[in-house]
Amino acid sequence: MRENRRPRLDDETPTVEKPHPTSALTDVVHQRTRLGILSVLSECRRADFGYLRSLLQLTDGNLGRHLEILAADGLVSITKGYEGRRPRTWAEITKSGDAALAVQMAAMKQLVKQFESRQPIKAPRAKARIRTV
Repeated sequence: MRENRRPRLDDETPTVEKPHPTSALTDVVHQRTRLGILSVLSECRRADFGYLRSLLQLTDGNLGRHLEILAADGLVSITKGYEGRRPRTWAEITKSGDAALAVQMAAMKQLVKQFESRQPIKAPRAKARIRTV
């Protein structure tokens, strides 16, 4: 341990005005398939399993697992029933799902805004080497 190291003063500590937009992204919502499911459901409110599977180009097992994850977090509700004699599964976005999607979209909009407003950084030019023969 160094004896002559001085403690850092409070006014030397870097301050962060607000957190980076990525801190608002959640793994449950931000995952590509789940983001797709929530986006589709936010437009149509309720969709059957076959429609989601076809639109998002997923396998039955993959879609089923992602719906389970969203349902476990209360972002979608799952209803099973029959349409005629055929069994059906419907997914519906919940108020919590709508709110989580809105937070996710706001964070992504902020990321895009920051990206588009960035200033290009000029890289230092390398000195040309002159070879003498």
